[in-house]
Amino acid sequence: MKTKRITVLALLCTMALASVAQAAEKSPVEIGHDDEAGQMRVLIDGQEAFVYQHSKDVDLPHFFPLRSPGGKSMTVQHPNPYPHHRSVWFGDKVKLEGERPVSFYNALYSSADKKNPAAPFKDHVRHLEFSKTTLTGKQAALSERLVWEMDHIKPVLDELREITVVALGGGEYLLDINFKLTAAHGEVKFVSDSVHYAWPYVRMNTAFSVDGGGKIVNSEGEVNQKGTNNRVTQWIDYSNTVEGETAGLAIFSHADNPRPHRWLTRDYGTFGPRRTDEKSGKPFALNKGESLSMRVGILVHRGDVTGGKVKQRYDQYNTGKL
Repeated sequence: MKTKRITVLALLCTMALASVAQAAEKSPVEIGHDDEAGQMRVLIDGQEAFVYQHSKDVDLPHFFPLRSPGGKSMTVQHPNPYPHHRSVWFGDKVKLEGERPVSFYNALYSSADKKNPAAPFKDHVRHLEFSKTTLTGKQAALSERLVWEMDHIKPVLDELREITVVALGGGEYLLDINFKLTAAHGEVKFVSDSVHYAWPYVRMNTAFSVDGGGKIVNSEGEVNQKGTNNRVTQWIDYSNTVEGETAGLAIFSHADNPRPHRWLTRDYGTFGPRRTDEKSGKPFALNKGESLSMRVGILVHRGDVTGGKVKQRYDQYNTGKL
């Protein structure tokens, strides 16, 4: 009888240790796909961090909401007076050889009903598929294919978007995103002006904006739109205290990006990196088969720019240690 009890106890201890080990191995990043709704929902430490919207009924695939460590929506989509803003999105104005210029930045307004912009959109970016999703430790890596289309079905550019989500603990996280555009369908000229594009754009919720009492800080220590707009810098952070929670969102320009390049910032909440001066606000072309890419990190952190260790984390991001 005594031997049997010892055996049972040993078995229970073994099961408990296995359960603990399994829990320890469970990734803090969880990904859920709803193909019917066209959404990918990402949880960090059991809490919704962001949702990637890629339904056929959207003009541009985008991230919304993007939540703070405390669960607040830090970004906004369809704001007034700029309903074409999409929380975190990527677009540009381009011209395929032999075709008209197409502003994917303004794709919303290519709707059939100009008074009530809604799908279908004449010009749009269409999500094709997620080609890879892997979970490793505190990270999740995804790859997706998209196509930029005009006149409903005519392809203009192919896009490969690679996304790595890193859980940093305490609800903080990093989105490492590489946007790669390829002129697979003929020569494509980029004809955007110096204002209406960024790679990517972020539109902060008014509550987190400078107009809402927040603060913009760049890597040079310059502050708010007056000090940071159209300046050369490595990163920009936007933070505020909202309902007792101080949190921020920073965009990192990876060291591999062509440099130097300037940034757009607005006190009302929009900001993002631009291309180098010779390819910003000046037409340039990708020959058929050529590609253009931009790699950025989006850090969602607790505290302000100092409390969120933005400078330290930018250095870690560039050395692959974040």
